[in-house]
Amino acid sequence: MAGLRIAWRIARRELRGGLAGFRVFLACLVLGVAAIAGIGCVAAAMQAGLRADAQGLLGGDVELRLSHRETGPAQTAWLETRAAVSHVAALHAMARADGGDGRGTMVELKAVDGAYPLYGGMALAPPMPLHQALEAGGAVADANLLDRLGIEVGGRLRVGAAEFVIRAAIGREPDRATGFFSFGPRLMIGLDRLAATGLVLPGSLVYHHYRLRLAPEVRLEGWIDGLKRAFPEAGWRIRSRANASPGLKRFLDRLSLFLTLVGLTALLVGGVGIGNSVKGYLDGKTATIATLKCLGAPGRLVFAIYLMQVLVIAAAGILLGLAVGALAPVAVAGLLEGRLPVAARLGFYPGPLLLAAGFGLLTALAFTLWPLARAREVPGASLFRDLVARTRRWPRRGYVVATAALALALAGLAVASAEETRFAVWFVLGAGATLIGFRVVAAAVMAAARAAPRPRDSRLRLALANLHRPGAPTASVVLSLGLGLTVLVAVVLIEANLARQVGERLPEVAPSTYFIDIQPNQLAEFEAVVRAVPGSSNLRHVPTVRGRIVRLAGRPVDQVSIDPGVAWVTRGDRALTYAALAPDNTRIVAGDWWPADYAGPPLVSLDAGAAEGMGLTVGDSITFNVLGREIRAEIANTRRIDWSTLGMNFVVIFAPGTLEAAPHSHIASVRATPAAEAALERAVTQRFANVAAIRVKEALEAVNRLLANVATAVRLTAAITVFAGLLVLAGAIAAGHHHRVRDAVLLKVLGARRREVLQAFLMEYALLGLITGAIAAAAGSAAAWAVITQAMGADWVFAPAVAVTTVLVAIAVTLMFGFAGTWRALGQKPAPLLRNE
Repeated sequence: MAGLRIAWRIARRELRGGLAGFRVFLACLVLGVAAIAGIGCVAAAMQAGLRADAQGLLGGDVELRLSHRETGPAQTAWLETRAAVSHVAALHAMARADGGDGRGTMVELKAVDGAYPLYGGMALAPPMPLHQALEAGGAVADANLLDRLGIEVGGRLRVGAAEFVIRAAIGREPDRATGFFSFGPRLMIGLDRLAATGLVLPGSLVYHHYRLRLAPEVRLEGWIDGLKRAFPEAGWRIRSRANASPGLKRFLDRLSLFLTLVGLTALLVGGVGIGNSVKGYLDGKTATIATLKCLGAPGRLVFAIYLMQVLVIAAAGILLGLAVGALAPVAVAGLLEGRLPVAARLGFYPGPLLLAAGFGLLTALAFTLWPLARAREVPGASLFRDLVARTRRWPRRGYVVATAALALALAGLAVASAEETRFAVWFVLGAGATLIGFRVVAAAVMAAARAAPRPRDSRLRLALANLHRPGAPTASVVLSLGLGLTVLVAVVLIEANLARQVGERLPEVAPSTYFIDIQPNQLAEFEAVVRAVPGSSNLRHVPTVRGRIVRLAGRPVDQVSIDPGVAWVTRGDRALTYAALAPDNTRIVAGDWWPADYAGPPLVSLDAGAAEGMGLTVGDSITFNVLGREIRAEIANTRRIDWSTLGMNFVVIFAPGTLEAAPHSHIASVRATPAAEAALERAVTQRFANVAAIRVKEALEAVNRLLANVATAVRLTAAITVFAGLLVLAGAIAAGHHHRVRDAVLLKVLGARRREVLQAFLMEYALLGLITGAIAAAAGSAAAWAVITQAMGADWVFAPAVAVTTVLVAIAVTLMFGFAGTWRALGQKPAPLLRNE
């Protein structure tokens, strides 16, 4: 204890001198902790908003969803005696302005009963009760639907065979939890008017939602268990207020995970600066440490003194970063308003703050333990010579093990705190490999500079020598700035490839228009109408019915561990089809396609990726609930699907003989020239009121808008990593300021002109920037290629402009910081330095 008191007394005395030597340490720690804490607090505020609005977003305490059909009399009676019930029907339809040119637009049609909404409230303009707006053939619509059709409130539009009067525009719809992405504007009508449209036909894709409000004293889980026991094979999808909007929650979770890991990358980059700061600070304390050791101070006392200083400054940096992060929801609440269907709930969220503090403390210790341990181990006499004859000695085994343990703890915290463990594991492995790789590259650069032939130009010779001299910033700059630029390059290239995929390639290979809800007895006439439109081609149509996967190899879906990447296959109703022959370009991975005249027990063809993620192979069984009836089928084959074409791909294809008798409809795809698209849509939807048209171009525009919003957030977060790299660069140059001053003075004394010295130093930084930029461009491109081709299965196109820009930015940044440090060094007068030497 006496030793600790002495160590604390000395540490406290040295801290009174201010933060000189620790500014970069503090800035890097504050930046990384603030990024992680801020992202976590914003995500927590959004999740809190999701929970607080759960009943309104869901529309009830429990929601039951059926496709194609309504509840039966027994089911209806059971529900109505145990809860307040609201029935909502949703489908896609075409709407046309009355008296217009006949051109329609797809809408998300929602037919509601008099009990809607059970929770929350509609906001209409002009203000009025919803039931009043919908009575006597009234409707309410999104404002952008009125703009598309060129009508105002009070105008008329036609949907199917029915005409409606627009009584108000929708300002807020409480249960529209997926408002950040949709295929059309909302049109809301009364449920009693849905039949008049003529859109509900056998096999029509209509979703029936039954929202239930339970009595306050009813236990939610027990009520749902009773429902399942009463109707075990009902085939409805059950959601409760505990999971009101799973799609939105998954979106928020994944975005939060990605941004948190990018923030952790910034903290790791800052860790390089933290380690450099401690090393530079200890280098400046050479005389103090050597004196203490020569006077008999044990190594553990030296270690304790400077560890205490590091912990005090780390605590200050972590607290400051947490304060900034805690205020992040307040700062971004306004930016997120209107972009997501839930509002952030401002408050204090200790969980993300504790997580960020843990990351900050582990990072600070992991990157400072090594230089602190080295200061303990080097003898006092060696410390006096260390600047010119650096002692190469590893710390004791205990410190090496402790450093490795801290690194593993940091990796373990990243994995344990992530929603998707596999993604986090790959991030940790990638980050570790990248840090080691850049350190190896930096060592190779220094070795190459040392082994390079001596140029005749003295300025270039000095620049090369400075890349490998003792105390050179080469390793720090390549590692920190290179890692930051690598992240940014990877993000930009991934974004560019996705934008190209959505904006260029997909329009070239995808159909221009899809038509849904074509009745079997309309198919022949539909084909004739399409072929009569000049400019239309590549007509394809397939039968389709909706069904849910309920068992995998005999086990209920909720009891099977499914890869998160394919979990969407089992979350809700899936489009099913049947075919005698394999679709064009089918790539069978395992098994065989059935004979064209097959007549036997149910067989299916399953997407190979989905089969792998669900742990299924050829010969296993998979059970579907189709219109309330369970169908058990055997997997005959698995096939590889190219989802990037936006063609009519189905995860599941049945063999003939199973689904034909079920009520179903057809979907069709058509390619049309830009000039023919409007005419094709008009010809089909005017002839068949029940058929809805989906323009691929409009869907891609919606995807582009979503990608743009996500890309902005990702780019801003990646920029934090680059900024951390700049801090490390500035710290490395500042740490080498004494060397610069000494070199500049000696060169000027030996006859070198100020301009020549400046040129030599700038050549050094230009070389450093060129090397770092080239490495970052190559590493970032490789990372982006792996994500696009391996993770997403899409085509890769290299963007050379991004690589060139990265190299130029790296050169400019290193030149700017190098010039600032060099100019100060050149301004020093020789006489005072020579007298001190």
